[in-house]
Amino acid sequence: MKCDVLRSSLRDFTYIYLAAGQAFEDLPTALRKVFGEPTVVMSLELSTERQLAREDVNEVMRNLSEQGYHLQMPPQEDTTGLLELPPQQH
Repeated sequence: MKCDVLRSSLRDFTYIYLAAGQAFEDLPTALRKVFGEPTVVMSLELSTERQLAREDVNEVMRNLSEQGYHLQMPPQEDTTGLLELPPQQH
């Protein structure tokens, strides 16, 4: 599964994994506002065999399949409630 990883301009250590073909502009407005200007830091090919530094690759792949993105926040830092956003409707 291919994805791009974007870094937040407003929050340190905050990243969004976007499924291939998914645009940042398609994300929920509330998420885009608190994320700020995205910077692409890398493109990845995800698989169950791949290890990620801070995230469970299976959870990332599930979120990419179900909602088109995965939000990675610093541990214990989700004071925005954005991890509780409902899945994006297609």
